[in-house]
Formats: sequence, structure tokens, C-alpha cells
Amino acid sequence: MEISTLSEEEIFLFHEGTWAHSYRKMGAHQSTEHGIEGIRFNVWAPEAREVRLATDFNGWHGDNEPLTRLNKSGIWTGFFPDMPKGALYKYEMIAQNGERLLKADPYAVYAEVRPQTASRVWSLNGYSWQDEAWMRGKKTPYARPMNIYEVHLGSWRRHKDDTLLSYSELADQLVAYVADMGYTHLELLPLTEHPYDKSWGYQPTGYYAATSRYGEPQQLMELVDLCHQNGIGVILDWVPGHFAKDAHGLRRFDGSALFENEDPLIAEKPGWGTLAFDYGKPEVRNFLISNALFWFDLFHIDGLRVDAVTSILYHDFDKKPGQWRPNEFGGKEHLEGIAFLRQLNKTVFQYYPHALMMAEESNAYPGVTKAVDEDGLGFNYKWNMGWMNDTLSYAKEHFFNRKNHHNLLTFPIWYAWQDNHALPLSHDEVVHGKKSLLNKMPGSYEQKFAGLRLFYGYMMTHPGKKLLFMGGEFAQFIEWKDDAELDWLLLNYEPHWRMQAYTRRLNQLYAQEKALWKLDHDYKGFEWIEHEDDLQSVLSYRRLASPKGEALIMLCNFTDYAHPVYRIGVPSAGDYEIVLNSDEPAYGGSGFQAGLLREGGTIASQRINWHDKKNSVELPLPPLSVLILRRVKVKRSR
Repeated sequence: MEISTLSEEEIFLFHEGTWAHSYRKMGAHQSTEHGIEGIRFNVWAPEAREVRLATDFNGWHGDNEPLTRLNKSGIWTGFFPDMPKGALYKYEMIAQNGERLLKADPYAVYAEVRPQTASRVWSLNGYSWQDEAWMRGKKTPYARPMNIYEVHLGSWRRHKDDTLLSYSELADQLVAYVADMGYTHLELLPLTEHPYDKSWGYQPTGYYAATSRYGEPQQLMELVDLCHQNGIGVILDWVPGHFAKDAHGLRRFDGSALFENEDPLIAEKPGWGTLAFDYGKPEVRNFLISNALFWFDLFHIDGLRVDAVTSILYHDFDKKPGQWRPNEFGGKEHLEGIAFLRQLNKTVFQYYPHALMMAEESNAYPGVTKAVDEDGLGFNYKWNMGWMNDTLSYAKEHFFNRKNHHNLLTFPIWYAWQDNHALPLSHDEVVHGKKSLLNKMPGSYEQKFAGLRLFYGYMMTHPGKKLLFMGGEFAQFIEWKDDAELDWLLLNYEPHWRMQAYTRRLNQLYAQEKALWKLDHDYKGFEWIEHEDDLQSVLSYRRLASPKGEALIMLCNFTDYAHPVYRIGVPSAGDYEIVLNSDEPAYGGSGFQAGLLREGGTIASQRINWHDKKNSVELPLPPLSVLILRRVKVKRSR
């Protein structure tokens, strides 16, 4: 497509912060001008004295390749013929003080493989998408199952020589695995270009460039496409809260604090060694919001998990007294950051009504998933960090002490419907000495596996969408190592392959049972049976697909001893089928009372009043187990 110089309207919208698709002209684009083919470059650098094009062809000195400033817009432009695909370039900035800076293109769509830092001339055209049916069939996500497998591409699997798999190789292996395991969505840790592997992508330098670690951008398109063809949605972890300080990146881009604020008390993120974006600048908001749409438009992603939202909302996030500056009213709220998030969500949903916009927000900010028009932030999902913290705190308690912390399990229900929640057991919970999920569980080797099966069953039946980090599905024993592949060799050992089979069974059950997701965001979809049995550390509750429709009953025994007899009230008389028993030997369980509790077996209710119900069922509870029951439908004779 021919790209000409910017129109007056585009320049106006850019400076207003409302040019939603600025990526279509900013950066480097193939262009035919006056019958000559070449590359048109557009870059925002208002404080630069000169801007030149430095390339591998001119020895990284652009004295003879100057760009021209467009009036007073602060945008510099230049057309350069005969630049081949893959050519390396940077912008040579001459700052007002005469300093010479070599900067990667903020809008570049491809970059050199780290540790090299140049941008590449590249076109994102040419990929033939095969996901039309998926794109046409997108629906509002609320009353649908959402079970997310979170993945770091560099450490899911590797070649035998420890080199990274390409996007294409991951498409062949990862998509088949996710489909076989029964996940509905794949969430990828940040793929925007970043210099340091151990940042996991959370300290970006190239927001429009899919990292070249794993190959070309079109190969990432192939990965997304294959996911869609297999009925799997794709969520990209996205980092608009801060950026890396590396010299080739956005920091002091034109010799001035351009993308960041000049005031270090506002700009600095001391805990991360990064810089916050200056959301008060319309051009910066434009850069970020256009970037969000870029991933939807060109890579067909289904949603963004927006990282570190709390750091955008508050000036004092992760800062000590004296390290931050209050807002104009003396408060800690970051007013410009709040306005940015609202504009972001409003714009994304304008173009993609069924998108997933998921906030990692950890400070109980009000209205995260309320509409912008209702004074909310406009996300449609929020990671339930409270549930995660409470649940894992409880999980680490020894069995005999759990009765003293029963409220950690029951309290999250009281705020479950304040926002639309996803329940995350993410990468952050299995690194930096926190131990793996399996190793957080107390007790013997066997009890650790039983406890993990119980907690997965509890998570799957609790209101909210689901997220599990890779390796958790087969009980990775040590915490996540970002510089090596998962310990797939564990699947040679029975407890681990049985755990994987159990996770697959849970995933399949979750997708099949409307009661587990149709009313996720409505209190009518959940009902306690007994939440005060703290002395025995047992919870029982119902999940419903409609007030009088399909329902499941859950019993969770969080102690290491069995209950030979346990009674719960049920809503109506009849036979109750054992839908799932986490203590089944097939999953690695003890098989306690296996004859009575076999999956597919039934238990008849009795006319005994219990839990304010006229009918009840009595059954044994295995240690560290979850049981799921369903009333058997009575077949009426004609």
C-alpha cells in the first residue's frame, strides 16, 4: 500500500492523542513516490536539532541521509529509495546540546536479535490468514468458559542443544498440546522486543516489534492463526506501565524526556529500574493505544492482559516516602494514568467489542471492570489477586492449623461479584524462592499431590475465569527456571503423568459444565451449602447455570484425614452422581471408599433435614479431596 507524507488531519489527531491507527504511517513503511519504490520514515522527535537515518549501509552515520521536520509538528520525515527488506537502521538524533544519539525506531515492526539493537525494514503484509470462522464467531466472553494456559515461549520447550524454538516450531508443538489439554485460551508473556531475557519481556524497548528471538513476525501470525483454527483464543501480556532505560530505546529519545516525564519523582520506577510513560502527553497516549490496536489488527490477538495496572493508577506504587510526587489535589492517584486507561479501553472496545481487556490490579481500586461511562476503568476482566493471595496463604498452612484460617477460603466470595474476575495461578507465584505450586503444599510426597489436586478442583469450581502457568498442569516440582525448558522428564514418573491426566479431566469437565461458568459474574450462580465447618476444614457449595437449571455440588476436604461419614443438605430428593473424585487412583489418589465414590456411581438422598434442606445425602470424604456431585435427571415415561 502506498504511504505518502502525513496529512494535516493525521498530524492534528496525533497531537490530540486520538489517532488510533498511527502505526499505519509512523515508523518505516514501503512506499512508491513519484514512481520510485522506497521506504518512508516518520518519527516524532520534537526536541531534536537534527534527525538522520543511520544504517548498516552508511556505517551508522547519517550525515548524508537527513530527515525533514514537518513544520512545527515535531515529526520528522524522509523517503529513501532502494532500501531492501531486512535492512538495519536507527535514527541518529542530534540533541539540542549537540549530543549524538542512535535510537531504534519506536514504531519498528521488527528488530535485530538481541544483543544487537537495530530496527529492521520489514513489511507485515503477505501472511494468508485461515481463521475467518474464528474471527466471525467471536462473542461476548462473560457467559462462556475461559480456562487460560499461561506460557513463557522461551522456556516451555527448547531444542536438545538448549536453543529456543521458533514461533513456527511452537505453533506445531504448543497448539497441539494446549488443545489436547482442553484449555480455551493461551496467554503469552510479553512478546514486544526487549533486550534482557530475564525480564521475561516486562522491560520492553520495541512495542511494535514481535521479539526476533523466536523468528519473524509472520511466524507469530502463524502461531496465532493455528490457535484459532483449533478453537483456542490468544491473549498477549502487554506492558504500558513502564519501559527499559537501555540507550537505544525510548529513554530521552530525542535528547529530552519525551516518552517519560521530566520529573524523576514521576518518571522513575526504582523497584524495577525502569521509567513510567508520561500519560499526560497526547502523543504518548497515542503511541500506546495505537500499539494495542496494532496487535488486534495485524496479529489477530483476542485480548490483552495489561500488566502492572496498579503502578499506572498510583504515584506512590512501590515507592518510599520522598520518592513520589502527589497529584495536583494532593492525592496519590495518578490522574493522567487513570485517564489513559479509560481512553485505552474505550478505544479498544470501539473497534473490538468482544475483546478481552484484563487488568492485573492488586490494590482493590474501585470499578476496574465497570464501564468508563459509569466512572469505571473500562476493563472487562480483572485478575483476582485477593483470591490468589488468600488461597495460597491457606494452602501453605499445615493441615492441623487450617481450621484457624478457614476465613481465607470463605472471604473471597463476599467480593466475588464486585468485578469480573479471573483466578490467576500465574508465573509470579512460582519464582524467586516462592516454590512451585506442588512444593507449597504441606505434608508427605503423596499428600502434596493430593493437596494440589484438591486446590485445582477448588479453583475450577470457584466463581471466576481460570489461569494456570505452564508446568503446573503436571506438577513441576521445582520453581520455574526461565533459562531452561520445563521438566518434561517428570512425565516419566507416575505421580506427574497422573496429575497431568487429572488436570486434563478437570479442564474438560469445566468446558462441558455450564454451571461452572455461565453465571460466573452473578451471585445467583453460587450458593453455599456449608461454609462454617472450620473445625473439620470442609467446604460445600453449589454452582448453578441458572437459578433453577443445571447445578453441581462441591465438597472440599482440606484436611489430611478422611471423614467416613459426612452429610450435606441437597435441594431435592433423588440420586446424586459422582461426577469427579480427585482421590481416584487414576489421578494418583488413595482410592478411599473407591466402591462408593467411583466416578459415575450414584448415592441416593435421604429424607433427613440438613442445612435447611428437607433432603440430604451421606457419603464418605477422602482426605485432601474434592468431590463433585450432580443430581441424576429422572427420565419421565411417555
